Amino acid sequence: MKTLRFVVAVAGAVAAGVVLAQSGADVVKAKGCLNCHDVSEKKVGPSYKELAAKYKGDAKAGGMLAAKLKEGKAHPKVAASDAEIKAAVDYVLSQK
Repeated sequence: MKTLRFVVAVAGAVAAGVVLAQSGADVVKAKGCLNCHDVSEKKVGPSYKELAAKYKGDAKAGGMLAAKLKEGKAHPKVAASDAEIKAAVDYVLSQK
C-alpha cells in the first residue's frame, strides 16, 4: 500500500510539472561549471575547495554566491532555477 501511495505521489508531481531536485554535482556538470572550475585545481576560476575554504564559517556565503550566479555579478549569469543554483552552491561550499 505504501508503494502505491508513493507511485501515485510521484506521478502526480510529474503531471503537475514538479521537477525532482538534482544533486549539486549533477548541476555543476550539466550547467557547464566544470569548463571553468574544478573541484581541487584552479582553472579559469577558483577551485571548489578554494571557494569552500574562503567562505568557511560565513553563514551568508551561500546566499551571496547564489545571487552572483543568478544576477551575473562577478560571474557570468547562470541559466538555472533557484533550486539548481542552491544545490550547486551547497555542493561547492561542502568541498573539503
